[in-house]
Amino acid sequence: MNHSELLKSINNSALSLITPELSEKHSTLIELIANHALHQKGVYTVLVTLLTHKILEPSQNVRLHQSNMAGGFSGRSIDTKHITPTLRELGLPCMSESGWLTRSLEQPYAYTLDYQGKISNTKLKQAFLQILDYIENEPTTATSLLTYLLFCVIQKSKTDKVLITKIDEADNFTIDSIIAFLEACFSYNYKEFGGSKLPVIAFHCIFQQLINELKRYEGCTLNKLGSHTASDRTSKTAGDIEIFKNGELIEAIEIKLYKPINADLMRQVQQKIYKHNPKRYCVFSSGQVVEAENVKNIVNEIKEDHGCQVIVNGVVPTLKYYLRLIISLQNFINSFLIAVENDSELKPIHKMVIVELIEKHFKN
Repeated sequence: MNHSELLKSINNSALSLITPELSEKHSTLIELIANHALHQKGVYTVLVTLLTHKILEPSQNVRLHQSNMAGGFSGRSIDTKHITPTLRELGLPCMSESGWLTRSLEQPYAYTLDYQGKISNTKLKQAFLQILDYIENEPTTATSLLTYLLFCVIQKSKTDKVLITKIDEADNFTIDSIIAFLEACFSYNYKEFGGSKLPVIAFHCIFQQLINELKRYEGCTLNKLGSHTASDRTSKTAGDIEIFKNGELIEAIEIKLYKPINADLMRQVQQKIYKHNPKRYCVFSSGQVVEAENVKNIVNEIKEDHGCQVIVNGVVPTLKYYLRLIISLQNFINSFLIAVENDSELKPIHKMVIVELIEKHFKN
């Protein structure tokens, strides 16, 4: 049995768990990790990886999480290959690639009680290190610990789920009301990281309709929406949204919320174009175009050197234009609401605010 198969088996056990086979102390530590699984995915993912490996290899000191440590192993490789993809498949919180991409966890030191990595939440850090210390003394408890961790995360995801009311034909929705609603969604001060994904979701939903309805996109496929927390270095994509035809990238779209379009951003776009070779590249931002002459020169340079057509425009004006092209406004707005409701990277606060904004913009 490999790590992925074991994790799926433990998840099945967690789904039917009634009472944890743990002491009150260790149950409390696990609950602390689970309560921070969405906000501290690195700690949670690394712990899932190490507990899984401990079950498979009881003699391995899993605190030695790097292969360059004496007696160590590569926890990151196991996470990247098995754990994170399986967590994603199971619909559980996960990192974009690996928990070891978190700087505070990738330090070349063993995860002993005096570990110096700067995990910001000190209580969470101590819970993480105490659990790992415990399983080195009691390796047979790793299964119970992992089962209860998954159980807590599953239960928390149920209580945190926010149901979003969909728009019906009786509701007051027009292009103007939808645009006002989207602007309110994008500009709200959520005080939680993640709101910048909302315009990406909106564009992805509208392109789902455009691909089915416009001649230009006949025979095209829309790539699935990837993680918005992945860096350009690890995402391996040309943009937030990609459109393919016969396996060839014909269009990529990059969406920036409140980030100005300047020469530096356009040079980054230029690198992506030369690497991925799209036929068209769109940069949509709610920020202003600055260094306009330099931006124009880079756009022309890309066209002459590469042949890619680069389009620069605002987020809201572009959405308003696309809304005029699609057949059903209701299909678009409801596909957006469904995508928001099901998105695992958005926090409950994002979804609760959107519920309120629906009432304000459509239900009066």
